[in-house]
Amino acid sequence: MSSSVEMLRDALLTRGWTISTAESCTGGLCAAALVDLPGSSTWYSGGVVAYSNDVKHKLLHVPEDDLRQHGAVSEPVALAMAEGVKSHCESSVSCSTTGIAGPGGGTAKKPVGLFWIGIATPKGTLARQYHFSGDRLSVRRQTVN
Repeated sequence: MSSSVEMLRDALLTRGWTISTAESCTGGLCAAALVDLPGSSTWYSGGVVAYSNDVKHKLLHVPEDDLRQHGAVSEPVALAMAEGVKSHCESSVSCSTTGIAGPGGGTAKKPVGLFWIGIATPKGTLARQYHFSGDRLSVRRQTVN
């Protein structure tokens, strides 16, 4: 994974940008992957592990209506998390992760392995849905990758 993190670092440094992270089910694994590189303090601003909906709302300003209507594992929440951490950490770009790592917690509509990853850039914010398989740690690692 370090080569992809190195590519990210190089892209950020070339642009003079910084990145921040907002994580739910990955529980800080994204931040850990970034700070594993020496010198990451020059391009990684910081992050928030927002596991509970209350923390998502209070720290990242995820609208309570989005949490109620769509649930924590949804596109609107991934978008709001990315925008919230970008603003909070004053970074150029940010990413967010929210999903169901398992082994429980899945439903027919939102199965174990469902994740949303959000990205906020100076040009806008987007989120993409992913489906991963495997045990809890494997699903979380796939999300980070």
